[in-house]
Amino acid sequence: MSAAGKRAPKLIFRLQFEPEGRIGRGKIELLTHIRETGSISAGGRAMDMSYRRAWLLVDEMNRLFREPVVESQRGGKQGGGAMLTPFGEALVAHYHAMEKKAEAALVDDIGWIVAHLAE
Repeated sequence: MSAAGKRAPKLIFRLQFEPEGRIGRGKIELLTHIRETGSISAGGRAMDMSYRRAWLLVDEMNRLFREPVVESQRGGKQGGGAMLTPFGEALVAHYHAMEKKAEAALVDDIGWIVAHLAE
């Protein structure tokens, strides 16, 4: 493999909201793990993240938008749990769609840059 192949750039898509707040691949990955596990704690563990860190990220996302992204239920006899809201599901889908559109729009420019990487 050539040096250019080893160092091929990866486009990282992130939305920055001013003055604070952002949505990027890490938060979207956390949401995906929460969807799969039904738990903020397990979603965070899947990313080697503490429950507190995962909860803070979910709270940040829930405060960023008019609608919550994740709804959680406190523990009890049945145990706690969390699930993506319909808005949260749509956010994940729209993020992935935007990511694919950005990659497709920039493929030629990225190729040009890769072609000029030093060996």
